[in-house]
Amino acid sequence: MNVLEATDVTKVFREGRESVSVLNGATLSVARGEVVALEGPSGSGKTTFLSILGCILTPTSGRVVIDGTAVDPRRPEDLPAIRKKSIGFVFQQFNLFPALTALENVEYALNIKGLRGRPARREAQRALEAVGLGDRLGFLPRDLSGGQKQRVAIARALSGSPAVVLADEPTANLDSHAGAQVLDMFRGLAKSEDRALLIVTHDPKVRDIADRVISIRDGRIAA
Repeated sequence: MNVLEATDVTKVFREGRESVSVLNGATLSVARGEVVALEGPSGSGKTTFLSILGCILTPTSGRVVIDGTAVDPRRPEDLPAIRKKSIGFVFQQFNLFPALTALENVEYALNIKGLRGRPARREAQRALEAVGLGDRLGFLPRDLSGGQKQRVAIARALSGSPAVVLADEPTANLDSHAGAQVLDMFRGLAKSEDRALLIVTHDPKVRDIADRVISIRDGRIAA
């Protein structure tokens, strides 16, 4: 079953009298447990598309459905609730709070989603153990390697059981060995936890773990 669907999505940015069309009818679907890689050169529209799929931006036209909920472009105020309920993010810069431990970083994300206290701490611990960091719960980001920081970020994204996980260049700041390890683990968790995983990337290693590789050119998806 598809939990991420985008149909004929367009995005036009306007500044004064000028308008720039970034997406021109992009269509994509991702099913539960499916790993999809999205490739494209700079300026192809992939970052804008990811922002729309992640409910950060609304489309100018077209239809986006996240885990059964249709995104209404006329109601941008609904986007935060959809993000909290259904979407996990992984970024290339890790985006961890330096003053918080690994456990606290994941727990804080769960607090934002509405889970607090002991249930949040138990879920954060479970998520970190799932990525092999059960012995690093009390470590600050400065005491973790790049690969370990990205594992914390993945645990944070998967915590709270989002239906969709979006990753933006998740191996960009990792060496080849750490990147390959993170990707293998990421795929395994997406499969075992039945998450739809979409990875925007320039890294050819992502092709090895993806069920499908698609490309975006000039704001359109080409399989």
